[in-house]
Amino acid sequence: MKHRSILITGGAGFIGSHLVRHFVRKYPDYRIINLDKLTYAGNLANLKDIENCPNYRFVKGDICDIDAVLALMREEKIDAVIHLAAESHVDRSIKDPFTFARTNVLGTLSLLQAARTVWAELPEGFEGKLFYHISTDEVYGALQMTHPQGIEPPFSTAASSGGHLAYGDRFFTEDLGYDPHSPYSASKASSDHFVRAFHDTYGLPVIVTNCSNNYGPYQFPEKFIPLFINNIKHRKMLPVYGRGENVRDWLYVQDHVRAIDLIFHEGQIARTYNIGGFNEWKNIDVVHLLIETVDRQLGRRPGEDESLISYVTDRAGHDLRYAIDSRRLQSELGWEPELQFEEGMELTVRWYLENEAWLDNVTSGDYLKYYDEMYGNR
Repeated sequence: MKHRSILITGGAGFIGSHLVRHFVRKYPDYRIINLDKLTYAGNLANLKDIENCPNYRFVKGDICDIDAVLALMREEKIDAVIHLAAESHVDRSIKDPFTFARTNVLGTLSLLQAARTVWAELPEGFEGKLFYHISTDEVYGALQMTHPQGIEPPFSTAASSGGHLAYGDRFFTEDLGYDPHSPYSASKASSDHFVRAFHDTYGLPVIVTNCSNNYGPYQFPEKFIPLFINNIKHRKMLPVYGRGENVRDWLYVQDHVRAIDLIFHEGQIARTYNIGGFNEWKNIDVVHLLIETVDRQLGRRPGEDESLISYVTDRAGHDLRYAIDSRRLQSELGWEPELQFEEGMELTVRWYLENEAWLDNVTSGDYLKYYDEMYGNR
């Protein structure tokens, strides 16, 4: 196995921390550099178990600071970048689109320019290098629910064998044109275009992946699933947008990490791969499943917290349905999700209920004060 020095951006966040841990443990000959600004969603408590590993280094920094990125890439002799750092909450993007443009667009551009500059200085140039950009299914826009009762999805996987149905006969494919509807998805679409432009213009070796909704441990509790788990536990209102009819394709975070690992090592340069769970659920059905799971694990009467559901005004520009077609990844590289949604939800709910200290620390924001004292507010 070839030795590599890999820069992972956003490695203290939800998906990033799972990816960093996976690479640090699985590839002891790799050096993993975790660059994270430690905003509200970045938490080093997510990585406590590997913080002293000899092949791991954390660096607090802003991906928009190109001089700092250039210096770090030269110092660590970075030969691959896996870029996850992003502002990702749609509601926040509606209130503050400029922050999303800065981080997701200009931050990505900063990393691309730094990688291009540093690698072009080397005798071998771009040979053996890779810029892997993690994106979202939201760049594709929205799909209609042409079959509200569901149809069998056009693929067969271990995880989808439980029989959960798709809600339409169209899916997001890698060749579909972009049609973003929120400031968040527009910023991610723009960053995707910059990544591909750096390949087409400069020959930078890139791969882009677009993934469906992730869930699992260590997700910041403003997001749907951890927010509702915490609210059910404390018997707080469960605010459901509209009537809860919007459909999302859910993927357990470790299944996403396995896909990233596989694509990083075996994916084709300049290729786009969609990563999805083959697992569509209406939001309201996820809420009912969460209530059933949390109540059972807490020893409550089945369904006693259904009364917490409260329907609220729908989100502006709320896309109706997302559904990823992952057949390219399945056929070319042999990946498929391992966990059925109900199984992944059992693990996820149990983790949040058993890690109350982590959840309380994140919700209080105390960890941010500690990081400011430790690293300085920069």
